[in-house]
Amino acid sequence: TTILMDNFIIIFQHILSNTFYPEPQRAIGVGSAFEGWSPREEDIVYRVLVPLIPPPGHTFHLEMDTSGQIPGRNFSIRVELVCTCPREQQGENTLCFLHHPEEQQRGNEEPTFLNTLCTGSYLDVEKTARWFYQLVGASWRALPQSHNWHLVLLPSSRSCKFKVTRGRESLTVEILFGVQQGNSDIFVSSQHTETLFTPSTMWPETYAVAEMRFFRYITSQASGDSWHLRCLQLLARALVGIGFSTYTLKTIVMHLLNTIPVSGWSRRH
Repeated sequence: TTILMDNFIIIFQHILSNTFYPEPQRAIGVGSAFEGWSPREEDIVYRVLVPLIPPPGHTFHLEMDTSGQIPGRNFSIRVELVCTCPREQQGENTLCFLHHPEEQQRGNEEPTFLNTLCTGSYLDVEKTARWFYQLVGASWRALPQSHNWHLVLLPSSRSCKFKVTRGRESLTVEILFGVQQGNSDIFVSSQHTETLFTPSTMWPETYAVAEMRFFRYITSQASGDSWHLRCLQLLARALVGIGFSTYTLKTIVMHLLNTIPVSGWSRRH
């Protein structure tokens, strides 16, 4: 999955070079499949988070939702124009839309970032998902995997989901996209929320990257006979279908991993 996504990102960046669209960064594997404890080994979805950085002349500003209608911390991503006049003066091929509105107006005559991926001034999850589907479809033939694997795009409104197959082998990947909060491991992402309806301009806060790195760190500190991941996998598998949240269980285990020394997670324990 990592190799496949690295190839995709290289092609994405080539396609989007010299455009005013967000630039996808290297994908980060998140979730149980990358943490090493997937409860459904026969039906694994490899989720990756692709950070987006704003194009030249634009910036992302996170606005927290204070309505309380959706559980958790949720944000809107307001796209703002920033001055790039100094870069223009240095001979860089960068238009300053802030101080050259006529160039912005000319850009509105053809697809651009603001009128393609945004609703008003806010980055739209569903429009961004459709954009990713187009990138995946346009890039597939350029990937070396396309010679041996078959690509099938799967429906999803807030992510880009696809399956690649080769004979009896198959691999399902879900691309989530998001914006990093500062230099932290916390992102706002396109993931689904617990509510039935989430506005397309709402981006939930996610700690998936921090959690993946936490499990990676614990594994590096644990001995070879540590069963902390197997324990979590067995418990999560036992809870499937009974309505108890797997994420709640994962949170409990992460707490215990912070309080019980890694030496206390061997098979005999």
